[in-house]
Amino acid sequence: MLTTDQTVRNDKAALPACFGTNVFTKEVMRQRLPQNVFEEILYVEQNGGQISMRAADIVAKAMMEWAVEKGATHYTHWFLPLTGVTAEKHDSFLAPTGEPGIAILKLTGKQLIMGEPDASSFPTGGLRATHYARGYTAWDITSPVFVKEMACGTILCIPTVFLSYTGEALDNKTPLLRSMEALSTQAVRILRIFGDTETHKVIPSVGAEQEYFIVDRQKYLRRRDLIYTGRTLFGAPAPKGQELEDQYFGVIRERVGEFMADLNRELWKMGIPATTQHNEVAPAQHECAPVYCTCNVAVDQNQLMMETMKRVAGQHGLVCLLHEKPFAGVNGSGKHNNWSISTDTGKNLLEPGSMPNDNLQFLLVLSCIIKAVDRHADLLRMTAACVGNDQRLGADEAPPAIVSIFLGDQLEDVVEQIIENGTADGCINGAQINTGVSTLPRIMQDATDRNRTSPFAFTGNKFEFRMVGSSDCIATANTVLNTIMAEAFAEAADVLEQSTDRMGDVSRLIAENLRQHKRVIFNGNGYCDEWVAEAQKRGLPNLPSMVASIPSLTTKKAADLFTRFGVLTEPELESRSEILYETYAKVTSIEARTMIHMASKHYVPAVVRYSARLSDSICKVRSACPAAPVAAQEKLLLRVTTLLNEAFDALNALKECMEQSDRVEGMQETAIFCHDRVTPAMKALRDPIDQLELLVDKDIWPVPTYGDLMFEV
Repeated sequence: MLTTDQTVRNDKAALPACFGTNVFTKEVMRQRLPQNVFEEILYVEQNGGQISMRAADIVAKAMMEWAVEKGATHYTHWFLPLTGVTAEKHDSFLAPTGEPGIAILKLTGKQLIMGEPDASSFPTGGLRATHYARGYTAWDITSPVFVKEMACGTILCIPTVFLSYTGEALDNKTPLLRSMEALSTQAVRILRIFGDTETHKVIPSVGAEQEYFIVDRQKYLRRRDLIYTGRTLFGAPAPKGQELEDQYFGVIRERVGEFMADLNRELWKMGIPATTQHNEVAPAQHECAPVYCTCNVAVDQNQLMMETMKRVAGQHGLVCLLHEKPFAGVNGSGKHNNWSISTDTGKNLLEPGSMPNDNLQFLLVLSCIIKAVDRHADLLRMTAACVGNDQRLGADEAPPAIVSIFLGDQLEDVVEQIIENGTADGCINGAQINTGVSTLPRIMQDATDRNRTSPFAFTGNKFEFRMVGSSDCIATANTVLNTIMAEAFAEAADVLEQSTDRMGDVSRLIAENLRQHKRVIFNGNGYCDEWVAEAQKRGLPNLPSMVASIPSLTTKKAADLFTRFGVLTEPELESRSEILYETYAKVTSIEARTMIHMASKHYVPAVVRYSARLSDSICKVRSACPAAPVAAQEKLLLRVTTLLNEAFDALNALKECMEQSDRVEGMQETAIFCHDRVTPAMKALRDPIDQLELLVDKDIWPVPTYGDLMFEV
């Protein structure tokens, strides 16, 4: 008899039956809950409010029974602390009866709705004193409960938010949910202006494309830099990289394909609609992309996807690298955040229609987006601020650190007409492409091309925010997107709700927004140096590093924005700023100390042994045949020892730099010191060792090379 996995593997028709089997879906609730309780859950999910404790007890019991049938023994409140990864504390369903040796299974409504994990060891950025430990988790009823099959057993996972004892958000989910409500409230005001009385909620939707690298686990375990930091801190380029462009969309290696097949099955069981998989640009780099879904659910699912990638890779003797830049000299990894907004009646507000020049509602929404992105470009840049992204952004492989909007030919033409004339009389439409082959189907050309160099690109009925790092949690990016849009919609609604000539004033407001904020629109090559100069002329912010972008969180502009819509308080903003500085300093410190360890324990001793081998060779050749030329060995020995001394001096300089870093006071000051002093010192150590890798015998070189890691999978 076939197992479930075998059935899915061998029978494609079984895929729909497999999808969502580990999710406590609405259909499961409909079957297991009394009708009135099911309707109460749906009402609260759609309209807000609190479920009754009676209903919570019934739901908790049904949820536990469903999970136990799937082999679960524990439950957890699954949340997203400010570490960027997920957190979970497993509690058994076992409950004592008072009689020795007898217990029952139990999950109460109170346990479902609220938990109390220790908050003292999570980042708080100064919101809580270290000796105060109490924190609360609260059930996010809008995100599906699921079971996760782990080595330690099957666990019932309840998505929650995480709050401090005094109510501050200590997680990434709480501000996200607040921003979604703010966006919905203000967007509905806009729709009412256009006579839409049926929409009650506007929902941001997200699809996050996830890039990653796969390497062999045995080789990974021989690289302390990969183990400790997730990226190679040393490494000379392999003779072949991505120059031939044969990796992108190429045939997937068999071992990687087996990993992908198992990954898909695990994701599908958890209701994650992973649909696209392919090789990415760099050797050993790949991508997995899901269908879009509601914003907070997409955030949860992306976190689950990253967890599952790592777990399934390990089952195949592989390691999944989610760092933005695991290998120098080839493309790094990002996470394209495809964002759109739709009504609860199913209408996408970013759908331009066949004649966008006549679609006033779409044009108003578009003009508000342009206004929001221009006004808060610094905040959007900050949402892509993680240490790994400093290695990637602006490196001719990812969007530059300058935020701009790509609209494409059709919308740019419409925008230019409106800016010049106040209205647009027509628009560019796609044509039919003649392939020159009679048997090929006719191809209808889209109205606009795509621009892979743009940080924020319109792609038909959504915007693709392409700056987010591959390891990062997408909650922050979407919290900012939702909130800045809420502000732009609110300002538009404030004007138009007072209008006696609404459609006339809509047209005038669209033109005003576009004229005032057109500087952020750029359809050209975002990688070229000319754009950097042009962006400076336009007055667009250029924040090239994580450290440079963090201050945007604590400006008066940011405080006014987030506090106005109740998304983040000023103390919450300040705490996140402090955490980002602390994270930068800690990650850089770990990388620097790893380099010191590897150089001291691996590279320098290996090069010394190789120098001795060369010296011994020269002496033996001269002894055996005094007339034999040894110039090659001598030149090689000179080159090796010169680089060895450079490396040794750079190693000592980095050690001294780290000692100075330990004496710097204040997280911001420490982060700045790490950026300005430690990072250059790390590069100075890497350069000679990378050159030595190309000179030293492979049998002496202490770690797997780039060629070993990227091509031997």
